[in-house]
Amino acid sequence: MHKLSADEKSAHDEQSAQALAVAVGATLFERDPASRGLGMQLAEIRPGYARMTMTIRADMLNGHQSCHGGFIFTLADSAFAFACNSHNLNTVGAACSIDYLAPGRLGDVLSAEASEQVLAGRSGVYDVSIRNQHGVTVALFRGKSHRVSGAVIPVQPGEH
Repeated sequence: MHKLSADEKSAHDEQSAQALAVAVGATLFERDPASRGLGMQLAEIRPGYARMTMTIRADMLNGHQSCHGGFIFTLADSAFAFACNSHNLNTVGAACSIDYLAPGRLGDVLSAEASEQVLAGRSGVYDVSIRNQHGVTVALFRGKSHRVSGAVIPVQPGEH
């Protein structure tokens, strides 16, 4: 029987963590009518990271004919949720803030990229950058997470 080297074990653990993150993302997305209803797509997910996209529709515009900040916030918040739940531990938002830097316009495809900055105990901090299809930064969001009990996908005894 071949014993795995440290490098092989690390690569296997990374593959397992990635597979779990993908399964968690698919499960969460299926359970998330808010994100789906706004036309969001989960473009990429891995442990501690998620990228979601959304096209700005006419019904998302405010009186200035730019995207209402609430929709931009919701996109960022959804990416944050997927990133912080990607470890298969039920996690909720505890606090967040957003800075709006440029308007989103009708037809723009916004991409929200959420990255785990720190995970300590039951708390985490995630940064989300929201850019349009031209790479212009529309907003920056920071979310603080809190892990609660349970798993997104039920875990069998002996798994972790």
